[in-house]
Formats: sequence, structure tokens, C-alpha cells
Amino acid sequence: MKRLFSKKSKNTTSPKPSAPEPPITGGSTAGLPVKTGLQPSFVVPPVPHPNPHEHIALLASEDGLLIRPHDGGAGPHLRVSWGKTANIAELPGGPSGSVDWKESVIVYGIVGLMSLFSASYLLVITSRSDVGQLFDASHSIYGVKSVVSIPLVKTRAKVVLSRIASRNASGNRPSLLVGDDGDPQVPRSEGASGGPQVKFADEEEVKVLTPLTEQVKFSVNSDDRPASPEPPSGASTPASDDAMTNSPVITIASRMSFWSHRSKRESSLSEAAVRDIEHSLFGVRETSSVAQDTQGEVSEVINSIIAAAAPAPNSSEERHTELEERILRECIREFTKGDMYFSLHFDITRSLQHKHEQFAKLHAKNKLLAELDALPKDTTVNPLDDQVDVLFEPSPMLPLWRRVDRQFWWNEWLSKPLINTGLHSYVTPIMQGYIQISSFDLPEDDSTVRGDSVRPVDYIVISRRSRDRAGLRYQRRGVDDEAHVANFVETEVITRVQRNGTSNVFSYVQIRGSVPLFWTQSGYSMKPPPVLAPERTPEQNLDALKRHFRRTVPAYGPHTIVNLTEQQGKESTITNAYREYAAKLDHKDARYCEFDFHRETRGMKYENISKLINQLERVFQSQGFFWVSNNLLLSKQKGVFRVNCIDCLDRTNVVQSAFARHVMSMQLEAVGLLNPPQNGKSGVDVIFNDVWANNGDAISRAYAGTSALKGDFTRTGKRDLGGLLNDGVNSLARMYSATFSDWFRQAVLDFMLGCRTLSVFEEFLIKLQSTDPRELIRLSNIRAEAIATSVARVLSEGETLISGWTVFSPEQLNVKFDDRFEEKVLLLSVRALYIVSYDYSLEKAKLYTRIPLGAITRLEKGAYIISPLEEASRDPVQNAGFSVYWHSSDQISMRMTSYSIRNCPGDASVTSPPVGSSSTLKPMLPRREPTKTSTLSRIMHKVSENATGASDTCFAAFKVLPVEPARIRSGSSARYAEPADDLAGATACNQVVDLMVDIIKRTCEDAGNSPVVMDRDVVSLAEAQKMTSIYAKMEYGMKRLLWLGALA
Repeated sequence: MKRLFSKKSKNTTSPKPSAPEPPITGGSTAGLPVKTGLQPSFVVPPVPHPNPHEHIALLASEDGLLIRPHDGGAGPHLRVSWGKTANIAELPGGPSGSVDWKESVIVYGIVGLMSLFSASYLLVITSRSDVGQLFDASHSIYGVKSVVSIPLVKTRAKVVLSRIASRNASGNRPSLLVGDDGDPQVPRSEGASGGPQVKFADEEEVKVLTPLTEQVKFSVNSDDRPASPEPPSGASTPASDDAMTNSPVITIASRMSFWSHRSKRESSLSEAAVRDIEHSLFGVRETSSVAQDTQGEVSEVINSIIAAAAPAPNSSEERHTELEERILRECIREFTKGDMYFSLHFDITRSLQHKHEQFAKLHAKNKLLAELDALPKDTTVNPLDDQVDVLFEPSPMLPLWRRVDRQFWWNEWLSKPLINTGLHSYVTPIMQGYIQISSFDLPEDDSTVRGDSVRPVDYIVISRRSRDRAGLRYQRRGVDDEAHVANFVETEVITRVQRNGTSNVFSYVQIRGSVPLFWTQSGYSMKPPPVLAPERTPEQNLDALKRHFRRTVPAYGPHTIVNLTEQQGKESTITNAYREYAAKLDHKDARYCEFDFHRETRGMKYENISKLINQLERVFQSQGFFWVSNNLLLSKQKGVFRVNCIDCLDRTNVVQSAFARHVMSMQLEAVGLLNPPQNGKSGVDVIFNDVWANNGDAISRAYAGTSALKGDFTRTGKRDLGGLLNDGVNSLARMYSATFSDWFRQAVLDFMLGCRTLSVFEEFLIKLQSTDPRELIRLSNIRAEAIATSVARVLSEGETLISGWTVFSPEQLNVKFDDRFEEKVLLLSVRALYIVSYDYSLEKAKLYTRIPLGAITRLEKGAYIISPLEEASRDPVQNAGFSVYWHSSDQISMRMTSYSIRNCPGDASVTSPPVGSSSTLKPMLPRREPTKTSTLSRIMHKVSENATGASDTCFAAFKVLPVEPARIRSGSSARYAEPADDLAGATACNQVVDLMVDIIKRTCEDAGNSPVVMDRDVVSLAEAQKMTSIYAKMEYGMKRLLWLGALA
């Protein structure tokens, strides 16, 4: 995305201390040329320190979208040009008769800029909720409540801005207004009050049912929906269509169709056709008769069902428009679920102790520089005393985005265009997790001395969810190759107790995260068993575990691992593996502890969690907590609990809340206050349980899509039948979400975080799922190793390698379209071309064919369409390949891996025998009977192949692997085999084919041969459509109906 924005030289520099320039709002110093030689993102003004703007004005002009701080007066403003390639430029301030800022629209901040297929979109915050204040009015925290996407298309942008202005002026939804004097009219609160966040009734027994539904429900037809190039049509819903009211086919189609229902297009069926479809689907018919009627009624019925249930767009432009709307809608949904937070004046991504440690390190660094006389002469380093300000911000002169912990900064990639142009005050870091600020009164007890003044205790929970290995439950499990784990959450509890004029501030941190091993879990059942990744070795698991703790122990101190998974049953595989690898690791700062939550609390006896607390009492005492009393640092936390179950949701949240309750008791005792009894009826228990239940729900919605199970116990301290039934409903909702809708959500998350490019959506529409970005890195390493292994096993001594690639090819030779494809290794040396069938599981070459360069007669390149079902798989630019033709002769050799001395599989010059696993191969295998598709392929290509194998010319077809731009973007140190060094710069598959064919041709010419190069499709779209069976179409149509339709 960096290439999409112009990096204009910002008029920003740091003036000399002797002649300071007056500060200019907007984070730049106008009128001065850049003399630092640094990128704009590293140049900041000296004063004031560039906090994000609280209110931003937007105005559509002829040349682009104008942006400025609402209180910026005549200062500089930004212009984002119209068009897909949005250029950001900073314009000087001053009077301008053509710009009337009174017509501007006011928003709370900018989420970022997203570039899609046909346009770019500016995501802005139009509504926020006041979460509360961290002890001080200047430390306000807000929740993202509403986000709107503004298309960078002039006419569409004006429509969206008009809608925002209408809502701002509406009394039903108060927001920001532009007054006559130019000042924003901001209501005191939007959706929340400035007082305590939890209110309770006067009854003795209270059950608080939160979080609010407005935080988790969405209206897909709301005004926040991204604008379409055309106004919505008046297409009726199934309920309003009299002809199809009672039709189950159309009802299901209307509920589950992936593409938009706004336009019926031309695929609406007549009532008679609907009755025919229903009769075909629900009528009593013999299975054999249905199977035999493949060319008649069934074919027509299936095509009718697909056309009615999931009609494809009429054009590529329409398809991209509707796909963009779904991407934007899902992205906006991620930011408005009620779990995104931001602050404008301080960093919420770091704990109080972390900030204190940063300050201490910075002071030690400056002290060392002063001793080395490396600081400016007018700089002095004051001695570090015992005074500690809990709200102190390390490096306050840096922009806020430079101070945040990047692993908790969720909109960093979307903010890159603003960062790269040095627009610090327009960058608003957003964190995912949960924040709740509440307070409670301690009950009076006999120990209270007369005259004691104890103010309400402030109780704050801040959970920070990591963006590393971010994703949904069944798509992201365990650890990745960079030692990041899924669902990693840091939860900090801040408590302030004020007694007799003494302010005591406590902070305690716990972490949770998936089991740091390579494991997976399918989402196609209610309780699927987790399994270790079969392709991973024990050495890889142990190394990942070691590197994970090498990353977290320095940040949090010694770990006490609390594993809550089942020790028997489905989860025992992961539990046993975790135990064994932790024992092998034998890390002095990673102590392993098990507690089978389900067994210990059987019969809903959740009070048995106290056994675990008693078992870990010494650990609680040794860890301690961060404690500042009247600005004096009394203690620091020396270690952390790392709690996990399988999901790190329900069981983990219950145990962490129990740990937090125990630590709070220790903190109250430290200031001479007795621990109130935990009977579930006191105000302390009600507030405490409600805060932690809300915390569990927020994290669960982010990872699993539903509220946390066992929430009734966390709220009330009791487990009842109603909570058990509610858990069952949530479990069904989680299974549905994991099976149908999470795949697209995961693709949007990967794109939103900058892990994948737009190609992820093309991949999704073909495979109906997306590949883990870390998996792409791992696969590239595996392919590189496959090439290296094949070179060592296949090439003769002294034979020079020209290039090596991995390609997609039919399992057999002389076939272009088959029912069995495999990924092969193609080696080009100065003597021959080698086609290697590689066993990626056993990591060895199982069969290869050697073709001397002098035998190659012809090279054909063009489209290679394997599946015509989706537009992305029909694109000849991204679906290309080539064929190599050669004369059969005795010089053509074939070798295979076998467990005997003979490894020549018969007549290798004409056809390749079927290749299975290396352990089942035999020296002589009969030719596999051709399937229907392979027979059609042979007829299509006029290749004469009979049982005797008589043929003068043979060929092999190769389809190049997709070019994944994320490989270039990721910045990973991992080396990639595709594209190879000689293919660098190719951005499309047809470009890769051109380069590979050119290399083969030039190498043949160097060997004295000149093969003919022809532009001819390997498999054209028309040929692929003929060879695609009706059953394949039906399977894909049903998947699109169910999986993609769940997004509607």
C-alpha cells in the first residue's frame, strides 16, 4: 500500500532551541524545508507533543477530500485525492475563498485508509462511547462505537458525508455539529455517563446482565453501510414476494446467498420452476434414478438451484463492487463490536509497571550518555529519586503512535499512509480487548478506626488482545513459526484505595494464550478433538516452545503456567504433549502446573477453584504486585501467571477472575483493610463478578463470536441450570460461526492487519477459505528444501544447475487435465530438464524423469484453467502454464525410489505410471485405467496413448503456482523459492510463465537445440468447462450457498 500514496516532502523540521518557532496545529512546522534527511515519519515538531486530534473536519472538494483539525483555524490542512491511488498532500493554511469549512463534517478520528479493487476508502470514527477516566480528567478512554467508510470517489463521498451530517444534526443520535462560531458542539457523553460505569438496584439479590446488546448487534442495512455506486433497487425480500412466500428453496436462497439481494438480476425463477426444484429436492425418488439422470433433469435442476440460491454477478465490476461492500462491512464490524478502544492523550497499550520500567531504562541510558559526555551541553540528567508518578508517560515528546506497544495496535497497517507522510496528529492507535472502570464501597468492619476516611475503591480492568497470530477460534490455534500464539491477551487490574489522605495504586497483570505447540482443531462438530500438527516434528515443537518463552519471559518475568485442559479424553493429546515438552524444556523461569478444570469442578462445584489457589499460595506471595503509595514505589510484580485452556476463553477467564479476587484481598490487607466475605451479595462481589464476566464476554466475542460460557458463575459466583442452558446455545452459535462465517472474517482480518493482500479474497472465493500468512512462509521454506533435496538426489556430479522451481502438474505425463494433480519440482540444468515427483511428507524425491535438452522440440505457453467455477480461477493472467514436448528415445530416463535394487519403472519414454507413496511403489506397475476426465483430456489434446505405449512425442504440462504479494510485503527474513531469484519482479502468473519458458529456451539454445515457442492455451476456459462435471458444480454451488451465504 505504500506505493499508493505519494510521499511529498513535508515542511517539517525541528527549529533551533535559540530561536523557537511558534507551534503550528497539525504536527508540522510550515514554511521550512526538510534538512534532517529523515523520512517524514521520523520528523516531529518539538512542541506541543503531537497527540491525535480530538475532532477532525472533512469536506469534499473538486480535487479531493479535505481534512483538518476542527479547531485548526487557518492552519494547514490535508487533501486526499480522488481515485483508487489516493495521494495525500499537506496544503498550506490561509484564507481561501473556495473552501467553506462551515459545510464540513466533524468526526472523532481516523481509523485508516483501505485500498480495494475499484476504490480506496477512508475509515473514520463517527461515534464513540466514554469508557471513563484513569484517575484524571486528562486520561480519558473511549470506545469505538461507529465507523463509516468514505469512498474516495467524489459523488459517493458527498453522499456519505451528507449522511454523517444528517446524523450529527439528528436528535436521536447526537454527535458533532459545526456551530456558527466554528466550535464543535459535543455532548457530554455518547452512550455513557461520566460517573461509575456500573449501577445496581437496591434489592438484596442482584444479577447484572451485561454487556449491552448495542455493542454486539449490527444492522447491515444501517446508514453506516458503505455507499454503492448505484442507489439500492427496490428488490423485494422473500417475505414480500407473494409468488415465493412459502417456498423453502427461495427462502433459504434469500437468507444464505453470498451475493447481494438488492437486485434480482435475471435469475428469478417462475412459480412452476420453483415447484419443479422443490419436487426434485424433497420429492420421493430412487437414488439410482437420480444418479443415472446426469445429463437431463438433474443437471437442469442443479443449475437452477445454483442460479437461484447463489447467483453470480453479471460483470466483473459488479462483482468487485459487491465484494468490496462485504469486505468493508466486515471490517467495520470488527471495529464496532464493542471491543476496540483508544485514548488521545496517553498510551493504553502498556501496563503501569511497564511504563515505569521504560522510564527507568531511559533514565539509565541518559545517565550513561551523560557520563560519556555524549549529550548536548545544555542537557542535564536529574538523579532518579523514589518519587513515582503512576500516570507518567515515557518519551512524552514522541507521537502517540511511536509510544504504543505495536503488538496491541490493531489499525497500524491501515494508518501506514498517514504515518509514512508524517501526519502524526491524524494517527489514532486503536487497541482490541476490554476496558471497564468501576468503583465500589468497602463494607464497614470492626477493624475500622473511628475517624477513618475510606473513599470508594476504584477497580479497573484492562485487557489487551495481541494482533500477532490474530484470528478466529478454529482458524488460528497454537503457535506459529515466529513463536506467536493465538488469542494472546494481557489483562491488567488496576486498583486505587484512598484512605486517610493516602492514595495507594495497585497493578496486577496476568496473561493468557494458546498452548505454544503446533496443533489444530476442526470446527465441523460441537466438540472437535484437538490434534498435534502431523507435519511438525518434535524438534520443531520444542523449538517453538523455547522461542515463545524467550519472547515473553523478559517482558513479564518468571512464568507460572496454569494448564486447565482435560488430562483425559479428547483434550488429553494436547495436555500430555504440553507436559512432556515443558519437562524437556526445563526452563528455570517457566514452571508448569496442571489443573483439570472440568474434573475438579464436576457437578458445577466451581468453588473447588480455591484448591488451585491454595496450591499456588507461595507463588502469589513471591510474585507480589506493583504498588505505589503517595508517589512512592513500594513493590513490583515479579512474575506472571500464564493461564490457558483449549480456547483460552471460558475456563481461563473463570480462573483468572479467581486469581484477581485473591490478589485484591492481598492488596486490601496490605493497606490494613479486611477482605470482605465472598458471599456473592455484597457490592464488592457484584461489581467484581460483573466486570470479569464482561471481560470474558468481550474476549470471547473477539475469538469465538459469542459470549463466554460459564458467565453466570463469573457474574454471581454460582453455577445454575439457566447458565448451563445458555452455554448450550452459545456452543451451537460458536459451531455455526466456525463452520460458515469465520472463513471470510479471517480473510478480512488478515487483510486488515496487513498480513495478506487483495489476493486473499480471490483465494477465498476459489477455496472458500484462506491460508494462514505464517503458513505461506512455512510452505515457501518447505519448497526451497524440496528443490535443494531434489538437486542433491537427482543431478549428476558436476552437472550445473541453471534454475529450480516448484510447479503444479498432473500426476501422469502426457496429460493436461486429470483428476489427480500434485506439486512437482522442475529442475533445469545445462544438460537436461528434470521433472521430479516429490514426497513432501517424507522429504524425498520419489520419482523423476530426465529429458535431455536436445530432445525438447516445442514449448507451448498460455492459459491453464483447471476450474471454471469462479472468476478468479478463470482469469488467464493468474492461471497460466506451459507444456514441454520432446521426442521419445532411449535417452529419456525415469528413476523412482524403491526398496529394491531395481528402480526403472518399465518404458518411461512414453507414459508415467501412477505414483503413490514411496512405501507402496513397485518396480513394475500396470497403467492406471484412465478416468472420464483423463480420457476427455487425451481426446481434447489428440494425444494417442494406448496400452502398448506407442508414441513418437511426449509432453508434460505445468501450471505455475499463484504469485502471493504478501511474500514481498511481510518483510520476513524467510527465504522464498517462489518466485525464484530469476523470477523476481513477476507480479502475475503469466509473467512467471514467460520468464520460465524464456530460460528453458535459452538454455536449450546454449546446448545446440532451438525448440519452437508457441502461444497456445494449455487448457482453455471452454475446454475446462466441458471437463467439469455436474457434481463438481453442485458441490461448489452448495458450498457457496452455505459458507458464503452465511455472511449475508
